[in-house]
Amino acid sequence: MNKETSELVTRARLFATAAHAAVGQRRKYTDESYIVHPAEVVGIVASVEHTEEMLAAAWLHDVLEDTQVTYAVLYAEFGETVANLVHWLTDVSRPTDGNRRARKALDREHLSRAPAAAQTIKVADMISNSVSIVRSDPGFGRVYLEEMKALLEVLSQADLGLVKRAFGMTAPPPGEVMYIPV
Repeated sequence: MNKETSELVTRARLFATAAHAAVGQRRKYTDESYIVHPAEVVGIVASVEHTEEMLAAAWLHDVLEDTQVTYAVLYAEFGETVANLVHWLTDVSRPTDGNRRARKALDREHLSRAPAAAQTIKVADMISNSVSIVRSDPGFGRVYLEEMKALLEVLSQADLGLVKRAFGMTAPPPGEVMYIPV
């Protein structure tokens, strides 16, 4: 990693940390500082073929959804590539778009058109989220894993190794029947 690109990732880490802290965001099930989640996502992305822009976007992947940061600010601070990756990773659905199933369908359609880099970051995001959700809320975990499986089926450009890893997480434990929401 050269000095210039290393600075991009460091700036993204510091920016994401400050943005999530500014709104008092904590991890839902663990009450840890929220930045623990983006750090996990960065670690997963770093385990496969990646660019420095992907690592920066992994740090920033939730700032448009969860903080006061705007796309224009991301673009000014990190450039077009990083800002666009974060845009692809941001849910397009709104509460007025219907029930959870309808909203997830809109978000899935959006992500199905995302570039390979964004799809790879999304798979890393789902891997990170699924661990804490399944451990802390098994009932919702089953719902989340079914949604994750449906999303994985449309992420045709994501890193194949991560997709296989994520699909492995969606299988129910031996002897358990998976609940499928209606």
